Amino acid sequence: MATPSTASRSPYSSFTAPHSPDVPPLPSQPQTEHRGLPFWMDRVLQELDHVRKSPDPDAVHDLRVAIRRCRSVAAVMEEVDPDPSWIEMRNIARKLFRALGELRDTQVAEEWIRKLGADVDAMGAQLLFSLQSQELRLRDSALRVAAKFDEKTWKDLKQQLRRRARLVPAGSLVAECLTVERYEEAKDLHSRALRTEKTKPWHALRIGVKRFRYTVENLLPNHYAAWSANLKRLQDLLGEIHDLDVLADLTKDAGREEISDSPASWTERIAQERRNRMETYRQLTLGRTSLWTEWRQQLPQGERLDAAVTARLRATARAADPHPRRTAQVGRIAVSLLDILRRLKAAPVLDEKSVRRVFLGAARLHGVGNGGESKSSEKNARKFLLGLAIPPRWTAEEWEQMAWTVRFHRGEEPKEKSRGFAKLAPQQQTAVRTLAGILRLARALRKCGVDGSARLRGEKSVDAIILQASGLTDTSETAARLAAGKHLLESTLDKPLILKPGPKVEKIVALPPQSAAPAPVLPAASD
Repeated sequence: MATPSTASRSPYSSFTAPHSPDVPPLPSQPQTEHRGLPFWMDRVLQELDHVRKSPDPDAVHDLRVAIRRCRSVAAVMEEVDPDPSWIEMRNIARKLFRALGELRDTQVAEEWIRKLGADVDAMGAQLLFSLQSQELRLRDSALRVAAKFDEKTWKDLKQQLRRRARLVPAGSLVAECLTVERYEEAKDLHSRALRTEKTKPWHALRIGVKRFRYTVENLLPNHYAAWSANLKRLQDLLGEIHDLDVLADLTKDAGREEISDSPASWTERIAQERRNRMETYRQLTLGRTSLWTEWRQQLPQGERLDAAVTARLRATARAADPHPRRTAQVGRIAVSLLDILRRLKAAPVLDEKSVRRVFLGAARLHGVGNGGESKSSEKNARKFLLGLAIPPRWTAEEWEQMAWTVRFHRGEEPKEKSRGFAKLAPQQQTAVRTLAGILRLARALRKCGVDGSARLRGEKSVDAIILQASGLTDTSETAARLAAGKHLLESTLDKPLILKPGPKVEKIVALPPQSAAPAPVLPAASD
């Protein structure tokens, strides 16, 4: 809950006083120091000590803010990093966060009742008395949970997650991509909330704005220095709307219990306060001066957004791929094969505009979770990828197609009656089989000695597609491996693939600097 009190013990408290419908200019904010995950994990322990000594409203609020920031960072990082430590960190603080939340809601409700006139009628007095009794019970419960908080595990997790957080450096392209994702989520919730005055959409918007704010704070500190006042103001407005919704429910319950004959008066006062804040929110977020428009204009777009999406996929690959060098080699071979097959018009599906993006994603991510220990690692990889947020500029269909391509890049081949795969449209099935087949062939070529820098050439005859690869050897073992690797692609293209060793590329070796011998005349590199 937000609070109508003007007291604030902590410099990072999110409280502001209730707003009027008027929107005065916001003061300019100085540059703020970037506080990353380790700072907030340490702050949790400091604020925990304060709560254990005295669970007053400010102490409870500040501990919840510190926990929320840590959990927000973890939620963002889970989108690129499957390490279980992120989930463990969120879980270890969940029970304490919820216990403090119940206590905090009661404390804030008391402050709102005092502000709205607890001394005016019997209902206000009765509500206040009931909440004070409830606060004593919830305070004891919160203290018991706080006493059991596992500080040792929390400190150990801080050291682990400090290293893993480096996968997404503050201000980097991947940080920009994740921020755009949070922006789009919150903006969608904003659009839904504006279509109604019902409680749930506005509550969801409040949560979305919190997540967006803490993502900007952690990942784009320079943006946050400029946006913090407005972000905080929207969060406070939405928090107060939520507080008033909770208070409205309390007065309804009191009216049903016939505590007094004045529920209508309380209902109107609460409704008016709520309307004031909703009107202020609309003034800040609609029209030409909309904050949402201002923020989006300062986030990456166009080619930079494409680069940010690519950076996000690479971050996921670094986090979840146990063999990144091998994956990169296979990926380079696979992209060369794709370009050759597109040039040869080997399959109509390869001419689709989105196919290259889908394939590049699969080429980067096909090693995710492939530790070789689990027979179902490909299935797990698909589930992991589908559990991630869809990157900006991707469609749900493209992302699913990419996940299925990763699923079938090795192991059993896709079958028309395979569960899940059978639900795809025929054109999607063909695309998955084609792209997965290219990856399978690339894997086989790497195992046969073709490296990522090898020169590949291709030509198409009436009866077959002929591919040449430098570094390929002509042995029975190679032939058997290639036969298995090309089977899916051959059956999908409905045309034989003939693979031949290509001409060797001579490497120029530089002479040592101290040698005075003339440079030898090297033979021209063969095509």
